[in-house]
Order: sequence, then C-alpha cells, then structure tokens
Amino acid sequence: MTTKKKILVILSVGIIIAVAVALYMFNKPARDVQATKTDFSYKASEIVNEYLTDAKKANDKYLDEEGNSKVLEITGTVAEISEDFNNQKVILIKAAADKAGVSATFTKETNSHTENIKVGDEITVKGVIRSGASFDADLEMYENVILDKSDIVSK
Repeated sequence: MTTKKKILVILSVGIIIAVAVALYMFNKPARDVQATKTDFSYKASEIVNEYLTDAKKANDKYLDEEGNSKVLEITGTVAEISEDFNNQKVILIKAAADKAGVSATFTKETNSHTENIKVGDEITVKGVIRSGASFDADLEMYENVILDKSDIVSK
C-alpha cells in the first residue's frame, strides 16, 4: 500500500469517527430534569441572598462548566405569574421584603401544572438553575435567579 493510500484510509476512518461522534451528541436525549435527583432544596430568599452575598462562590456551587447545572427545589410565595414569548408560564417566587426572587420558567409539557396556581400561594418548584441573582447598575435594579425546565413539586 502506498503512502498516499495509507493517508487516505486514515483520513477516511477519522472522518467516519468524527461524524459518528457528532451524530451521537446531536441525537443524545435531553436530560429529564423532573426524573433527576434534586441537588439542593432552598427557600427562595436563601438562594437569592447567597448570590447577592458572593456570586462567584454561588456560581461555582450551582453552575457546571459543561452546562449540566444543578437541579434545585425552591419553596416560596408566588409573587407574579406571566408568560414568555414562547407561551411558557413564568412564575416569580419572591417574598415581599426580598430584593430579588426566583423566576421559574415552565416547559410546554409542564405549563398545564400551573393552572391552579395563583399569586400568594406557597409552592415548591423543581428546575435547573441558569443564572443567579445580581444587581444591574445600569438598570438600577436586581435581577432574579432563573430556573428553567421547571415543574410544580407541591402546592
């Protein structure tokens, strides 16, 4: 076998392996957050205060470099119910005295679980943390902790 053929065979095998890995990663099922064990359970004000006190330490604790952030259960009082641009329910859990709260975004599958929830209810939601609370100096306001792929655990 000539050198040219050897190089061509090695390149072909490398390309086949790369395509196979890419297809596997692309078709890998999404993580089922609701079936996943909860990593931490908090009251809404506890996680907000943790972020406002030391955001870097909190990010290291909850956010993963690979994108597999921690699954949290957050308990608190419903302060606001809205919908985002994708018609997904967004529930803000926040005590009246808190500077910020926890904004839980539900999925198309879990939207229906929010129908009986109203402002003032005490609920527990489970979801994946996407970002922490912070103060935005430009807007002069606090930003909420954001949970994605949320669902109601208890009411």
